[in-house]
Amino acid sequence: MPCELWPYITPGIPDELFEHLPGIPLSQREVRLLLISQLRLQPDSVLWDIGAGTGTIPVEVGMLCPNGQIIAVERDEEVANLIRRNCDRFEVKNVEVIEGNAPDCLQSLKTMPHRVCIEGGRPIQEILQAVWDYLPPTGRVVATAANLESLYAISQSFSLLRARNIEVVQSAVNRLEMRGFSQTFVAVDPIFILSGEKLD
Repeated sequence: MPCELWPYITPGIPDELFEHLPGIPLSQREVRLLLISQLRLQPDSVLWDIGAGTGTIPVEVGMLCPNGQIIAVERDEEVANLIRRNCDRFEVKNVEVIEGNAPDCLQSLKTMPHRVCIEGGRPIQEILQAVWDYLPPTGRVVATAANLESLYAISQSFSLLRARNIEVVQSAVNRLEMRGFSQTFVAVDPIFILSGEKLD
């Protein structure tokens, strides 16, 4: 649902409209759009966002799917409060923020997911294995990898879990920015977005 700060029904909120903290990851707008497209959301989807960081995905999905439910998992209390503040900024009411370490805290979540987004977490293979057990048939996982080690770990996990309809997208985005007196194209950090489905 549109709000005063972002009065549009389309996703793609500019990064600078979010409150952020130094050193806390923020999914940049163009990458965020790619990630959301890979989730293949339905109006009433339940999404678990693990390693939610600044909360850009919960906010965007919460606005896109007002009848859905988003559970944002974040281990750090200060960062969890940042997610809550960003939800308040955009008047998003269907996001629940859970403070805890994945995968250990997942067993306490009361609503099972249709979709899972994994944006962080060092034990990525453990997290993937754990969420797979909670997904229903046709459930979908989308995970991001910013380095070769994470890319390998997620790919290997999808193979072991026998994920179907696997897709891998790498972003290559350049933004026009002012540098001194010139307008220059500046690259956004590339990231891999991997998705797979659970089929019986």
